[in-house]
Order: sequence, then structure tokens, then C-alpha cells
Amino acid sequence: MSVHSDAAQTRVQEIRAMRQQIPNFVIPADKNERKKLSRAASVPPAFVERTAVAVKNSPSLVRGGATDPDQARDLMSYAEAYAPVADELEALAAFIRHSVTAAKNTAGSDALTTFALARRLAKRPENAELLPHVDDMRHALGAKGRKVKPQPPEAPAPAAEVTPKPS
Repeated sequence: MSVHSDAAQTRVQEIRAMRQQIPNFVIPADKNERKKLSRAASVPPAFVERTAVAVKNSPSLVRGGATDPDQARDLMSYAEAYAPVADELEALAAFIRHSVTAAKNTAGSDALTTFALARRLAKRPENAELLPHVDDMRHALGAKGRKVKPQPPEAPAPAAEVTPKPS
């Protein structure tokens, strides 16, 4: 393993350890679970507050097993406080993906420049030892060489007109 692999694995473990520190942390049971929750989750906070007031002041609205008004307020406070944490983590993920792409770009660009130089130098007799390297690089890159344009099929010769013989 490389030093980068070890460091990256350590970061993954640190990120996973954060799960234990986030209250109300829930892992979705399936990939569509967030979509299923979004309708009720998107009601305005003022609506949740009005229902909490109504439940607190009207005993007929109290239901067994329902979230009590103080819990509802706490959940809304949690959602408001932790939404920026999710935004920051998503930004971090985007920046890490960009950093990965930038690193691959730098290494790939340098490799392509080296390949172009090796191809050009290998054409000279004094650099013939580069030919196997150029072939190896070409195969690794997946370059197939120049494509030959397919020739259009020749149009069939027009059939000779047949005139009926008089009987």
C-alpha cells in the first residue's frame, strides 16, 4: 500500500467516526428512502410550529405515539443546525473529487507529453531503444492507430433496359 492509501483510509475512518457524534443520525434503508421522506420533510417550519402550538393548547389533538410539541421543535432546530454541516460535507466531497481529477490530470498530461516525445524520438535510429516503450505505452493507452475510412460501396451498374420482343 502507498502512503496515500494509508492516509486516505485514516480519513475514511475519521469520517465514519463522525457518525457517532451526530445526533439523530440515520442511515437510509434503501436508495429511495430520502425521496419518500421529502414530502413531509419539506413542510415550512412555521407550519410545524403552528401544529405544535395547536397540540399544546388542544388536548383533543394529542395522539398516542405522536411527537410531542417540544420534540417537534427540537427536531426542527436540529434540522436547521445540521443542514449547513451536510452542505459543508458535500462541498468537501466535491473539492476532494476535484483534487483527485487535478492530480490525475497532472500525471496524465505529463505521461501524454512523454509519450508524444518518445514517439517522435523513436523515429530516429539513435533512439531505436524507445520503440518497445512506445509500443507498451500505446497499448496501455488503448490507442489503435489511425482508422481507415471505410470506402463507400460501389453503386451497382444500372440494369440494361429490356425491351419486349414482338411476337
